[in-house]
Amino acid sequence: MMTRIIFICEQRHKIGISLKILLSLIEMVNRILTLLLIAFSCYSLWVYLYCDEKRIAPDAIASRGWKIWQEKNCQSCHQVYGLGGYMGPDLTNIAALRTEQHLRTFIKYGTGKMPNFQLSDDEVNNLVAWLIWVNKTGKAKVPASAVHWTGTYNIERQE
Repeated sequence: MMTRIIFICEQRHKIGISLKILLSLIEMVNRILTLLLIAFSCYSLWVYLYCDEKRIAPDAIASRGWKIWQEKNCQSCHQVYGLGGYMGPDLTNIAALRTEQHLRTFIKYGTGKMPNFQLSDDEVNNLVAWLIWVNKTGKAKVPASAVHWTGTYNIERQE
């Protein structure tokens, strides 16, 4: 009977030690998770404050190009910032992929799928300036406040 009591006491002692180890491990994991959360929060704040490129407002020429884009209804076939039609390609970053001369020629004369809109050289230059501006700003979606109920967007209202 006495050996049985001693065995039970030894088992309780082992369980007590195991619980202490488990509790210390849980405490250590909580400290590590807290440190990771603090580090992630500090890094996120740093990225938010210092790594975001400042918004680039369109100049007068690019603004005129945007108005031509709207007047000629280019968004019915093309997308910019993920908005628009699906018949033509997304033009958000086309200025990075093609030369200005290529863009001018393509816009001026059209192709089999894209009509020739009989644009003047000034209108073509304005559209190219707008596409270059879009390329500089065009890695993000348009903010909801800049989307009009018709599906068009207002670049002057980007936040």
